[in-house]
Amino acid sequence: MAFHGKKYADAVKRYNREHHHTPSEAIDIVKMISTRNFDESVDISVRLGVDPRKADQMVRGTVALPAGTGKDVRVAVFAQGDAAAAALAAGAEFVGAEDLAAQIEGGMLDFDVTIATPDMMPLVGRLGRALGPRGLMPNPKTGTVTPDPAKAVSEFKGGKVEYRTDRHGNVHVPIGRMSFEAAALRQNFAAVIEELHRAKPASAKGRYFRKLTVSSTMGPGVHIDVHRLDDVEV
Repeated sequence: MAFHGKKYADAVKRYNREHHHTPSEAIDIVKMISTRNFDESVDISVRLGVDPRKADQMVRGTVALPAGTGKDVRVAVFAQGDAAAAALAAGAEFVGAEDLAAQIEGGMLDFDVTIATPDMMPLVGRLGRALGPRGLMPNPKTGTVTPDPAKAVSEFKGGKVEYRTDRHGNVHVPIGRMSFEAAALRQNFAAVIEELHRAKPASAKGRYFRKLTVSSTMGPGVHIDVHRLDDVEV
């Protein structure tokens, strides 16, 4: 059983955990009950009505958060020549080929996103054991395998985030930081929901949005009424 401290217990007492709120209400509650002395991340967790074991029901992609992530995103890029120079100019922290692969094989994983040009994928494929378990393997579906890595670097540093279902059909997506205004969090929330709607597999049957909560890094989850996902002020 997970153990939660006094601040968590106090936060739970300040709202009705059983009630399912509108998105706007839930975001306001998350901001109200936070008592941490650091800028927590605000995240949504969505249970989708899909079976990720079936290839045609895997939900995966990227979404651009209009208000950004509030996080300093560190990017590693596998590229050579002009593409490598452009990625560096765009702000990538790590750019290289065999040299970058050697660093990663040596345990260097001080980055949040990996981008690669298509010709680099045979090299990157050798790093699957290091990158895969951490969700850092580049993939064309998320725009992280691209002939224009500089553009991808700019997008991810500007607020683009990846999402994908886990083996239980859950998707976890950050929508900002506790320091954000509630309006910015609502704007990012609406963008994520719109993207998940767009990504709904044609083969998914029945209710698509099964369960949804919003929470801060160290706080309890606040339930959102899945029938009122469009009831958000942006």
